[in-house]
Amino acid sequence: MRPAIKLVRKWWSYGPKPQKLRIWDPQAVGSGLLPRSSHARGLHQTGDHLQHSNLTYKHSNQVFKDIDIGNTSRRSGFQMRNFGSSTMGSTILRDERFAILEECDIHYFQKVVGERAVINDKDELEAANVDWLGKFKGASQVLLRPRTTKQVIVNLGAMNKILSFDEVSGVLVCEAGCILENLDKYLAEHGFTMPLDLGAKGSCQIGGNVSTNAGGLRFLRYGSLHGNVLGLEVVLPDGTIVDMLGTLRKDNTGYDLKQLFIGGEGTLGVVTKVSLLTPAKLSSVNVAFLACQDYLSCQEVLVLAKKKLGEVLSAFEFLDRSSLDMALDHLEGMRDPLPSAKQKFYLLIETTGSNENHDKEKLDVFLEDAVRTGHVVDGVVAQDNSQSSAFWRIREGIAEALNKAGAVYKYDLSIPVKDLYQLVEEMRAKLGDSAIVIGYGHLGDGNLHLNISAPKYDEKLLLQIEPFVYEWTSQHKGSVSAEHGLGFMKPHAIHYSKTPETVQLMVKMKNLLDPNGILNPYKVLPSIHI
Repeated sequence: MRPAIKLVRKWWSYGPKPQKLRIWDPQAVGSGLLPRSSHARGLHQTGDHLQHSNLTYKHSNQVFKDIDIGNTSRRSGFQMRNFGSSTMGSTILRDERFAILEECDIHYFQKVVGERAVINDKDELEAANVDWLGKFKGASQVLLRPRTTKQVIVNLGAMNKILSFDEVSGVLVCEAGCILENLDKYLAEHGFTMPLDLGAKGSCQIGGNVSTNAGGLRFLRYGSLHGNVLGLEVVLPDGTIVDMLGTLRKDNTGYDLKQLFIGGEGTLGVVTKVSLLTPAKLSSVNVAFLACQDYLSCQEVLVLAKKKLGEVLSAFEFLDRSSLDMALDHLEGMRDPLPSAKQKFYLLIETTGSNENHDKEKLDVFLEDAVRTGHVVDGVVAQDNSQSSAFWRIREGIAEALNKAGAVYKYDLSIPVKDLYQLVEEMRAKLGDSAIVIGYGHLGDGNLHLNISAPKYDEKLLLQIEPFVYEWTSQHKGSVSAEHGLGFMKPHAIHYSKTPETVQLMVKMKNLLDPNGILNPYKVLPSIHI
C-alpha cells in the first residue's frame, strides 16, 4: 500500500480565521479519487470561496496543494426532501472540507474516464440525484461511469464483466457492476445459483449487494455475504487498489480485511471486483402458501418446519393480512392464493433439494402435522413454476405496492422472533386511524419489515413513529438495521444498536482509511463523530 504523506499543517479546525484544506490537485498526473470533488450523489454545490496558495507537496505521481478556505458559513448545505426519518425537513450541513466542482475538474475527469463517461445530461442527473422512494434529492452536477478499476470510481455500471467461473469449486469472479439477476442466469447455465436473491435482482449490482451486505430471500439457506464472499478488490480513498480477490475457502493468514468492506456501504472503500462461493442449483423446488390465525401459530409452524423439513428448508417468509391486501389492491394481475381463508397471517415456505419424491414426502408430512395441530388453517402448494412465481410475486411485490399506495415510512429491523410482531401491534394502537401499519419479512431470520402507509408525508405522524420504533427495538435487544444498512437516513440511530465504544472504533477506522471523508459522505456514522 502507498505510504502515508506527513501532514505539514493541521488538517482542520473550526474558527473565524481562514483554514487550510489539503487536496489533490486535479491538474496533477495520475489517478485516484479527488477529495476536492463532491461525492456524485447528494451534495449541493454552495458558493464557498476557494483560493489556491503556492504551497505544494509531492508524492509519487500525485501533487497535493493547500487551499485557503475563506470565512464560510457553517450553515451552508443542501436541502433534502426527507420524510422518512427524524431529520425530516432539515438541511444537512455541507462538509466544509469539500471544495466546489470546477471546470478543471470536469476536464480532469474526461481525461481519466473519457468524455462519454462524464455525464451532465439533466435527465440522467435527475435520476441519479433522487433515491428510489423520492425522499432524498441531491444536486450533483456530474456523474462518472468508469470502465476500469484504475479510473475514478463513482458509478460502476460499466464494470459488468464475468471474469471467471470454476465449475468444480463453484467460485465466481466478476466485476462489481454485474446485475444480480444476470449473474444468476449465467450460473444457471452451468448448474449453479447465486446464494443471494432479492426483489430488486433485475437492477441491483453485486458490488452494491456486497457493500450493503444484502440479506434477501435465500439468507435462511445460504447465510450472509460475510460467509459467501471469498475475496474482494477494493479501491481506497487515496486511490490505492487493494487486491484481496482470493478464491480460497480457507485462508487464515492475518486479518480478514475484506470483512470491513462487506456492509461498509462504500464508506471505507469502493468494491470493484468480487469472488463468490456459489451453491449448486438444485432441481427440486416446492413452494407452499399457508394461512394462520395468529402470530403464535406462525412461530409454532417455524419450529415445526425446522424439525420436519430440515436440510431442504430454503425460505420461511411471513406477511400479515394488511400486507396481502396492499399487494392485491395495488399490483396488477395479483390473485389471492387462499380467497376463502381471510386469516390474519400468511406464510410462504420454500424447500429446495435434489430428490423430488423425497422432498415432496417431507413437505407432505410437515403440512399434515401443521394442519393436525391447528397451527395452519388453510394452505396451497404450487403445482408448477407459474404458481410458484405467483406466490413469490405477492411477497416480493409488497414494497412496490406500498410505493403506489402513497407515502410510506419504512423500517428494517432485527427482533427476537417471539417479540417481532408485538411492535406492529403497538404501532397500530399508537397511530390509530391516521395510518395503515403492516408487517412482513423473513421470519426465519427474525427480520421484520415494518411499514407505515399514509396518504401523504406528515411531520406529526413521523414524530409519533420516531424515536419510538428505535427505542422499542433497542429495549428488546434488536437491531435498527437488519439488512438494508443505515445509509443516509439512519446514522443518528446507530446508538440504539451499538455501544459508544463500538461506534468510536468505527469512527477510528473511517478516519484511518478515509481521513478526508470523501467516500459516501453523510452515511452510516453520525456526522458529529467524523
